[in-house]
Order: sequence, then C-alpha cells, then structure tokens
Amino acid sequence: MVIHFDINTQTGVKAVERAMIKDRRLFAVADREVDTQAKGKSDKVDLYGFGCVCAIKQVVKLPGNVLRVLVEGEMRARLFSVEKDECLIAVAKEVVVPDDWYIGKTVSPVNPELTEDNEEVRQQIMAKINILKELLTTLLGYNPQIAKTLTKQFEEAEKLSELLDFVAINVPVHFSDRQRILETETVDDRFITLMTMLQREVNVLDIKTNIAKQIKERVDKNQKEYVLREQLRVIKEELGEGSTATEEEKYREAVSKLKAKKEIKDKILKEIDRFSHLHDGSSEAEVSRGYIETLLAMPWDRASKDNRDIDRAEEILNRDHYGLVKVKERMLEFLAVRNLTKKGDSPIICLVGPPGTGKTSIARSVATALEKEYVRISLGGVRDEAEIRGHRRTYVGAMPGRIAVGLKNAGVKNPLMLLDEIDKMSNDFKGDPSAALLEVLDSEQNSRFSDHYIEIPVDLSEVLFIATANSLADIPRPLLDRMEVIEVSSYTENEKIHIAKEHLLPKQIKKHGLADSQLHIADTVWPDIVSGYTREAGVRSLERKISAICRRSARMIYQDGKKSIRVNKGNLYDFLGVRKYEQDKKNDTDEVGIVRGLAWTSVGGDTLSIEVNVMPGKGEILLTGQLGDVMRESAQAGMSYIRSIASKHKIRADYFRKHDFHLHIPEGSVPKDGPSAGITMATALYSAITNRKVRCDVAMTGEITLRGRVLPIGGLKEKILAAKNAGIRKVLVPRQNTKDIEELEKEITQGLTIVFVEHMDEVIREAVL
Repeated sequence: MVIHFDINTQTGVKAVERAMIKDRRLFAVADREVDTQAKGKSDKVDLYGFGCVCAIKQVVKLPGNVLRVLVEGEMRARLFSVEKDECLIAVAKEVVVPDDWYIGKTVSPVNPELTEDNEEVRQQIMAKINILKELLTTLLGYNPQIAKTLTKQFEEAEKLSELLDFVAINVPVHFSDRQRILETETVDDRFITLMTMLQREVNVLDIKTNIAKQIKERVDKNQKEYVLREQLRVIKEELGEGSTATEEEKYREAVSKLKAKKEIKDKILKEIDRFSHLHDGSSEAEVSRGYIETLLAMPWDRASKDNRDIDRAEEILNRDHYGLVKVKERMLEFLAVRNLTKKGDSPIICLVGPPGTGKTSIARSVATALEKEYVRISLGGVRDEAEIRGHRRTYVGAMPGRIAVGLKNAGVKNPLMLLDEIDKMSNDFKGDPSAALLEVLDSEQNSRFSDHYIEIPVDLSEVLFIATANSLADIPRPLLDRMEVIEVSSYTENEKIHIAKEHLLPKQIKKHGLADSQLHIADTVWPDIVSGYTREAGVRSLERKISAICRRSARMIYQDGKKSIRVNKGNLYDFLGVRKYEQDKKNDTDEVGIVRGLAWTSVGGDTLSIEVNVMPGKGEILLTGQLGDVMRESAQAGMSYIRSIASKHKIRADYFRKHDFHLHIPEGSVPKDGPSAGITMATALYSAITNRKVRCDVAMTGEITLRGRVLPIGGLKEKILAAKNAGIRKVLVPRQNTKDIEELEKEITQGLTIVFVEHMDEVIREAVL
C-alpha cells in the first residue's frame, strides 16, 4: 500500500537522508505526541509499540525545509528499542510475520496446518470476506464518492490481511483505531477488531443521518410556514386587511385614547416599537402582543362613579341581608366620610366568622349598594407567590397575578375586591403568598403595587378590599395587622328563621320552578327545622333542608297532581325524615358533682355536662372524655385551688391523699379543648369533695387561676344562645366580659340572669347549694 506524508523535524529529515543513502528503507512508527516540533526539541521519546517497515519511493523537497515522502508499506514491525545518535532517532525492531491468507488459497508460514486443501478454513475466509463487503457497502453508502474508488481496489485484493489493512486505511475511522489494527498480529483478531470499528461507525453515521433528516424536515416545515405566512401577509396587504403594521397602528391609536400617565404610555409605546420589528406569527411576537394588550386593558386612570346616596345604600344592605349590623355600619361610615371629604381612603376590612354566616354574600351586597364593580379572588389553597405578584415575562406562559387580572376584569381602578378565604393560604418552596399580600393591603404602599408581569406600578389605593376568614389564628400576624377585623358571629334561632322565611325559601321556590302559592311552610314548623335538622352557625345546611322540601313538593305537584303543598308539624317527617339533633336540656334535679359548662364550636355554642366522682384511693386525679392539653391544665389548676382552700371549707388535710378523683366530660368520642371550662371543673370538684349539690339551672364559663381569679373568655354570644336553648336560667360569666354582654341583642339575653363574677368564691356562692 502506497501513501505519502510530510516531514518537518530535523530528526525525521536526517532519518530519510540516511535511508536514501543506504537501502531506501525506514521504520515508520507513530508518535504519541501531537506537537512534533516540540517533540524534536525534547529528549523525551514517546512512541507507539508497533510500526511499519516502508520502502521509500520518492522524496520531494518543499519550501520551509519540509520533505514530502512517498512510501510503500512492506510489513508490520514491533518497536524493540530507541536510541539517539547525533539528533537522529535510531530504532531497532523485530519483524512480525503475519498469516497470509489468500482469497484463492491458504499459505501460512506460522501455522502449517492452514493448507490449500483445508476446505473448512476456505469457507471461513469467504464468509468473513462477504461479511466485510456487506458492512463496508453499508458504510460507504453514506459517502458514494469514496465508494466508487474503494470498490475497484477492494475487488483486486488477494490476501485477507491485505484486505483488512486496505479497509482500515481508507475508511473514516479515528487514528487510534487504525493503530490498534496495526498492533493486532493475527488475522482473526484483526478481523474482529475492524468489524467492531466499522459497525460502530455505521451506527454513528446512522444516528447522524436520522438527526440530519429530522433537522431538514423541521427546517423545511418552518421554511414552508414562512413562505405561506409571507404569501398570506402580501395577500392581506393587497386586500387592505390586518398585518403587523396595521396592528401597530391599532395599538398606537389605543395608546392615544388611553387614560394613563405619560410614563405608562411611554412604556407601552416602547413595547409597540419592539413588536413592530418582530416577525408576524413568531413566538416572540405572540408574547409581545399579549403584553401590549394586557397593558392597554388595565384601568390606569379609569374609575367608576360611586353611589353617594347613603339612604339608598342602607336600604339595599338591609334588603339583601338580615343582621350583620357591624358590617353595614362600617360601610355606611365609609360612604359618609367619602361624601364629606370627596375622597377618603378605602378601608381594608376582614370579616371573620363561622362558615355560612354571609361573609361572602355581604361583600357582593356592599358592591351593589356602593355601585362598585365586584371582583372575587379565591385564595383558598394558593401557595405560590406568583399567583399574587404574577410571573416574570422571561418564563414561558407568564401571566399577571390575580390582583392585576382582577383589576383588568373590573375595568376600573376602584372596584370592590373580595379576598375570599384569606386564612386558607399556605406556602412552599415557590414563596409565601401572604407575604406578597402585605404590599397589597398596606395603604402606605399599595399606591405603587409591583406586579412582575406588568412591570409598571399599579395603583391599588382606591380599591375597596374586603377579606373573609373563618379563623384569625391561621392569618399571619403582619397581614392581620393591616386589616380592620369585624367579627361575624353565629345567627340566633330567630335570625335563622327570619332569613329562611324572607330569603332562602323564596330563592328555593323560584329555583325549583314552583309558585309562591304552591308551597306554604307553617310558622310553627320553622323552629323544628332549625333546631331538629340543622346544627350550624350559619344557614347553609338550613338552605339544603329547604331545598329538600321544595324538591319533594315539586314531585308531589308534578306526579301526584296536587295543587299546593302545606308543611306542618304533622307531615314534616314526610319531607325531612327523622330529627337528627335533640336539644341538650338542663338536668331536672340538683346533683352533687355535676355542673353545666358552656363551649364554643365551629358550628356555634354548646353546653357540656362536667361530672366528678370521688373514690377511696391514693390522691390521683383521672381525666377522661378526650380532653386537650389546655383543658387538662385547667383541671389541674382547679384542683390546686380547691386544695389551697381546703382548711377554709373544713376539708381535712389528709382527704386528698386518701381519695382519687375522676373528672369526666360526656360524649367521649368528641375531642374537647380550651381554657373556658376552668371554673366549671373547679366547681364540680368542689361539689364532689364537699358533697354539696349544684343548682341544675345554672351554667358557667370562665378561666381560673391558681388564686381563684376568673379570667375572660371568647365566643360569648354563641355560649349564651346555647344556654338559653338548653333551658338555663342563670349564666355566670367573667366580669371582664361585661362589655361583650352589653353588645348582645336584647332578644339573646331576654329570659336569662347574667351574673358577673371575678373570683371562685362568687362562683361557689351563686352555684353551690
């Protein structure tokens, strides 16, 4: 095989000159270093272990002291030793004699068994040659020009070893792969090595071809779309229809009509200029178009004219809602201030109360009364800060936050915005939405609210924010500090009956396709529906029961042909089934160790019967009834107080060492907790220890200290209602809750004797006989 190469090192040139003088033969071996010039200046030698003995055919001198040498390879050789002599690398070598496998016959100086009569060996050779041809044909199919040259030379080869060497030097494989084939001594091993390399190259070229094909298809598709879009653009221009240019004109006209400050208009115009240079239909143009349209839709300086008629506003609020006096008064106060000052800051109000008490619906009524646009934003389950502040436009699919979207949908900058379920937000690795709301609900900051998508300060100072929550405990303190809290307490039974008759029943009659004359519910039935079939603070369950009556009535009218339906106590069972709840009535007789307490729950107030038994024992106190940690501590505090006054009430000192005390609160399946049962448990313990009866018509609530002081509690309205419904006549409450009792409606306390206490001595005096 004949090849040529260039030599530009001093040692290489001297080696060629010496070979030309002698026998025109040299040993060519590859250098592991790429930088041969640097190699020539170094004493370090790093050559491969195998090379080739070559016969020099021609030497041509090129400019720059470069020799172009044409050589013919004769045989493989192994590098034996390396010496330096006058800057000339002398290489001693030993020749490797290969198995020369001819295509027509087999002759092997190394292996005498390979003879021309060995049919099995001949078949192996022919099979290998065919396999090599097939793989080489596949490989050369990726480069037809090389294939034409190699095919002819491939057919002229006589020896299998020559065929393998010929393929290795001509196919496009890495130099290190060629060197590995050179170092492989036997033909069998050389065949396996070469086939592995060729198969790898075929796989790589196949992958490249597939990738190139996919790229070409995509480019062709994009090119086709581009051509079609250009044709469509030209057609639209000829027809005078819209294009990027006409869109730009439309946007600029919209900016000229926009009511906004100069810096806002400049920002929009700058984005329009950018949009005009984008290709119509590109993804960047779509993003820019969406951003421009969002900015143009924002109500920068567009405001609605509020209702200033305070009498009409009061009429609407009273018409739509029964009760909720504090909320109505606060809205009317805001309207009065707005009328006097011609401006007035919009309040930020948080309505807190149990579910179903009208917090969300009163916000809608306030918007109607003030003639404001109404926007509701549900915050339940929101855990991403971007939901409030928006996404930055660098992200794919970015959009404004809910606050900005709410303003855009309202179309004015002064709507009523309801932040519903503000206590149901949470946070995770994406941020804390409650922290983002701090700027929204701060009157000192919200005039320049920053939305990441809008990128222009948004004025929220004229927005009337009303938030709703079920519990203050779940609202972060900094956020709660920015809002004016108005508590929406549970409805009384009379309020529920009034709401049902005036609002819920007409609504459900209309919803079920009935006429007012077709369904009548007797007044005597309403208390049974409210107390026997619902137990809640609001009226949602009550509305569902009314809906059930309407559905049953609709079926009776349509299927049975009845003209009208009348619901009374006698047939209430037919509509709603058996009663689900029974009122917890007071005890009929005075007993020892049993005291009636008052509790607050998420569905209103309730009464608790606290029982204490005293037994011979070792002074242990047993608490049962699923009591929480706070209630257990209250029981311990009550017991400590009773022991501290034992001598005063003539209780022997060793009494507490010789007896066990079991305090139990019935309905053990229901968890109970809170400090307000402190005086109740202390009174029950005192009664059981002294064997004195407690009045059955007395209920009490309050927290106790170790010194016997009675501390204030919450949820008083619900507790008073529960006591009244249970038939209690006298209620003991902490003296510090006097202001809460004074705020209650007269119908709630009517028929009850409220006794204010501030020490356990007063409690014992009022309750224990």
